[in-house]
Amino acid sequence: MKKFVMMLSLMLSLGLSTLALALTLDEAKAQGLVGEKVDGYVAAVVANPAAEVQALVTSTNDGRRKVYEDLAKRNSITVEAVGVVSAEKLRANAASGEYVQSTSGKWEKK
Repeated sequence: MKKFVMMLSLMLSLGLSTLALALTLDEAKAQGLVGEKVDGYVAAVVANPAAEVQALVTSTNDGRRKVYEDLAKRNSITVEAVGVVSAEKLRANAASGEYVQSTSGKWEKK
């Protein structure tokens, strides 16, 4: 029983450590792992990003896509147009040192 409690405690502490290490979008941007693209979505700045970074990019873009689709429908414009307008604002509001994509597709530090 004592071993079980020790193992359970260890598993819980490891689980909580993993949760504590979960990367937020702001942290990923500040660390130069992701940047704002010209289409209103985010992308990993480096090739072959860590799984955690790729998961963050995917979930962020999925959420944005839903918002963009709703805005496009309500305003009778394309999802792409909403993304481009959003991108301009997101890139303009990016913090110094964060990556933004130029219109030529290159990553630039703001």
